Formats: sequence, structure tokens, C-alpha cells
Amino acid sequence: MNTYTRPITAVVPPMEETRYEEELARGLVAADEEAFAAIYRRWGSLVHTMATQSLGDAHEAEDVTQQVFVGAWRGRHGFRPERGALGAWLVGITRRKIVDALAARTRRLALVDSAAHDATPTRLTLAAPDDVLDRVLLVQALSRLPHAQREVLCMAFYEDLTQVQIAERTGVPLGTVKSHARRGLHRLRMAIDQDGVRGTDT
Repeated sequence: MNTYTRPITAVVPPMEETRYEEELARGLVAADEEAFAAIYRRWGSLVHTMATQSLGDAHEAEDVTQQVFVGAWRGRHGFRPERGALGAWLVGITRRKIVDALAARTRRLALVDSAAHDATPTRLTLAAPDDVLDRVLLVQALSRLPHAQREVLCMAFYEDLTQVQIAERTGVPLGTVKSHARRGLHRLRMAIDQDGVRGTDT
């Protein structure tokens, strides 16, 4: 049974902000979907803005925003009002999801750099998030590769598959997978370098 009773369309005077937030928090813990919808409307734009400013990518920011609220819903029983307000709790989740997104981006781009220079993929040194190339640049460069090379690299970047696992999944000989990866990484590196040079001239 839902315990949240405030109409979600109500206009909340400033003096009732704290009380309203507490009601929303109780509704969240009680798995009240209307309360959760109100929470999303109240803090969704803040979460999205934080993600956009940190990641510089609208699509990635949308993914992070979704992850934040899915995480909040699934972890609602872990919310403790005595430790802080609901808004602060959501901001904390947002910061962690942004860090995760930056780490994932950095890992993908470090893999490109390392493999392109014949480094061992299992011993990568990750660059600082502020120094890595934009994810959009990588996606655009990948889209220009031949299908076979793009398929191998996407499996490596986005599914974390090894070359052996890629060969097993696709049925392509391991030597061919390695060749596709090597040639694809070489083309990818050249494309990223060229785009980077053009970007500095604008």
C-alpha cells in the first residue's frame, strides 16, 4: 500500500521544501511510483546537467541520468535520512556514476593507444579523465572502419572480450581476428589523430 499522498502536481511553497522532500523520501522507500516520478521531475534536470558538464557528451549524460535513477530505485532501502537529504543522496549517486562513465571511457581509449603501440592490453596505464579523447570522436572513427575491423574492435571495447573470445564467438580464426584488430587499431589511431589535428585548428 502506498503511503505517499501529496498530489505530485502541487506547487510547493519554499517554506515547505524540507517537508516535501521528506515526504518524497518516504514515498521512495515505500516503493511509491508516483513519488519516484516526482523525484525524477524534481532532480532529473540537475542530474543531467551535472553529467553533461562532466562528460561533455549529451548521449552519455542521458545514460548516466538513467543509471542514477535506476540505481536510486533499486537502492532505495539504503537511503538514510539521518545521513543527509534526499537531494544530496542523489547527487552522491550521480558523482559515482560519472566517475564510472569516465573510467569506462578512459579504459576504451587507453586500449586504443596501448594496442596501437603494440602494448600488452592487460597492462594498461589509464590517462586522467580530463586528458582522454572525447567518446564521440572514437565512435565516429569506429563508424568509418570496414565492417570486420569495426566488429572486432567493438567487441573488445564495449564487451571487454579478448581476441580468443572474439574468435570463439564469431567463428573467425584467431589469426584473422588479430589481423582485423591490428589493422583496425592502426586506422582508428590515424583517424583519431587526424580529427584531433583538425579540432585544434578550429
